[in-house]
Amino acid sequence: MKLTIERAALLKSLAHVQSVVERRNTIPILSNVLLAAGDGNLSLTATDMDLTIIEEVAAEVLQEGATTVPAHTLYDIVRKLPDGAQVELSLAGDSGQMTLTAGRSAFTLTTLPREDFPASNQVDLPQSFKVAAPELCSLVDRTRFAISTEETRYYLNGIYLHAAESGGVPVLRAVATDGHRLARFEMPLPEGAKGMPGVIVPRKTVGELRKLFDESDDSVAIALSDTRIRFSFGSTVLTSKLIDGTFPDYERVIPSGNDRTMEVDRKAFREAVDRVSTISSEKSRAVKLSFSEGLLTLSATSPENGSAIEEIEVAFKGETLEIGFNSRYLLDIAEQIEGSEALFQLSDATSPTIVRDVGDESALYVLMPMRV
Repeated sequence: MKLTIERAALLKSLAHVQSVVERRNTIPILSNVLLAAGDGNLSLTATDMDLTIIEEVAAEVLQEGATTVPAHTLYDIVRKLPDGAQVELSLAGDSGQMTLTAGRSAFTLTTLPREDFPASNQVDLPQSFKVAAPELCSLVDRTRFAISTEETRYYLNGIYLHAAESGGVPVLRAVATDGHRLARFEMPLPEGAKGMPGVIVPRKTVGELRKLFDESDDSVAIALSDTRIRFSFGSTVLTSKLIDGTFPDYERVIPSGNDRTMEVDRKAFREAVDRVSTISSEKSRAVKLSFSEGLLTLSATSPENGSAIEEIEVAFKGETLEIGFNSRYLLDIAEQIEGSEALFQLSDATSPTIVRDVGDESALYVLMPMRV
């Protein structure tokens, strides 16, 4: 194997594939990236057995071939090379080592046989449809902050993606919850997605997918079955196992009788919560919201830091109410609201609260209160 490639192009592809590779691996081959040169392209493949990424990048291939090298080491070397460098990769036939040269720099990397690398089986994924990358990005961004990190409730460790109906209109809906808050976002159902199975896309897959959106405006081809999902866009293909579990009936968590409403300027609210929460204790992060006609009072107290209070003008309907929330959760939701106004629908101090974007019906958030 022998090829020449621009440093910037190689770095971009390595950045995508190396993040799939776990830092600690009991199986040595899983620490490596598979490099395959042929037909004017360099193909890079990395896997952790649950998630596989394959990316192709243009290269001047002088001799076809394939090998595997340590992914993080190769990435760190290329990252530290000077801008504009031409990188030459060559594999000596018998030494079992790959040589990387760029200008006056030369590195020799140990390799493992490509035959040891797990085969990326192209399994049949019967359901397929396309989504514009910006729309899929919104679907991910507006829900992923609520994914649970509690491993015992593994079925909450991802985004639940499914076909549903909203007001009689078919939609593709994404839902995530950690038991304290719930995020739901929907978009028109893409052609070909009708009848798709409800699937739970794992947290790591969601994170890797999100990194790829920043560099692509292409439409994303999605193919899935009950156990696997594949995202293809540009020269990159991301294939992942799905979480084998049943997502809870989230509709039961969304309250329907919340008769007290508050409209507030999103930016002013977020900044007030951020300031007041400076006082709240690191453990609880509690902030108390006191609602009265035309006024919202935010307050926080802690034995270590003292107290804070701030008032902002709001449009509030209903009886006066005091309710406590985790300030971090309030800030996370405020960050996701793209419009200028946020709408809170409340019941009492112990019941779930609904938060909406006044200008966008496609997003809905549910937040559990806490004692303060």
